Amino acid sequence: MEERKLLHSFLAASQKGLPPRRMKDSYIEVLLPLGSQPELREKYLTVQNTVRFGRILEDLDSLGVLICYMHNKIHSAKMSPLSIVTALVDRIDMCKKSLSPEQDIKFSGHVSWVGKTSMEVKMHMFQLHDNEFSPVLDATFVMVARDSENKGPAFVNPLILESPEEEEIFRQGELNKGKRVAFSSMSLLKMAPTAEERTTIHEMFLNTLDPKTVSFRSRVLPPNAVWMENSKLKSLDICHPQERNIFNRIFGGFLMRRAYELGWATACNFGGSRPFIVTVDDIMFQKPVEVGSLLFLSSQVCFTQGNYIQVRVHSEVASLQDKEHMTTNVFHFTFMSEKEVPLVFPRTYGESMLYLDGQRHFSSMSAPVTLKKDHLIEP
Repeated sequence: MEERKLLHSFLAASQKGLPPRRMKDSYIEVLLPLGSQPELREKYLTVQNTVRFGRILEDLDSLGVLICYMHNKIHSAKMSPLSIVTALVDRIDMCKKSLSPEQDIKFSGHVSWVGKTSMEVKMHMFQLHDNEFSPVLDATFVMVARDSENKGPAFVNPLILESPEEEEIFRQGELNKGKRVAFSSMSLLKMAPTAEERTTIHEMFLNTLDPKTVSFRSRVLPPNAVWMENSKLKSLDICHPQERNIFNRIFGGFLMRRAYELGWATACNFGGSRPFIVTVDDIMFQKPVEVGSLLFLSSQVCFTQGNYIQVRVHSEVASLQDKEHMTTNVFHFTFMSEKEVPLVFPRTYGESMLYLDGQRHFSSMSAPVTLKKDHLIEP
């Protein structure tokens, strides 16, 4: 830690004091040699002989951080004075390709947008197929820069745009930021549901009234439906030092993997068949997780439509000494089941808000496509 303190002298007093960088300066390609290194394959293998998507989330998180360090690299310093941390997984969209554990995977990415202390990173993943790398997924992460001791914000190098294509990428980054602000301002934790959403909830309520009693207190499920409260799964992890990063906090990729795997199990248990990931959306890292914490994960199906299952995973931590629980993350996953799944019905007002939030996240998907099961990825 003393070594990190000495790096404070390399921190810029303002962004103007930092040299601009190009998108190509942070561009990285990384090969995951699953095909050529069978001993590595075991770490990524599922029992269905596919690739564990939870491991891919860990790799994307590590790559996003590395890309940002490349963008802000100081050649005169042996170590970066910045602490780069993941603030948000804005979106991960799957393409129509399956993942084989016996073929090499390639990751690529670069910084696509820069603010004063934050950066957006675009990453892509490909897999070797017929001697060519075919696209598998596109990911957008938001990273923030902190000082060398991770105690306060730090400025990042500005970005130079060298072509109309880069200008469009940067413009999309600005739009993404605006969408995040708008989505947050419309949060159901801040504002009441829209008139259309209120109508949806009221109609669902009416559909659960017992026709024999016609009472507000007597509720029955419609055919092929499940109460939301019966779709939950929970898990507990002890956060061991093995999962820590260089700042002695728990690695964000580990948290994403554990949340994803619980979410996958929830979708599998609910739908009665293997689910396949379609979209990862809006993962906000609200609070760092300390080594030694107890990590409580609670997963719940909050919206369904056809073969699609929207799963929300809530992450809390508590120290061994203090029993108070603190929210660290909320994860949103969209899965597709092999067969049509039951409708999920809220019973309380709080569950109704979860339902509407799940509906919003599902609707934010860029046109839910009809994906076949061999085009998608398992855990």
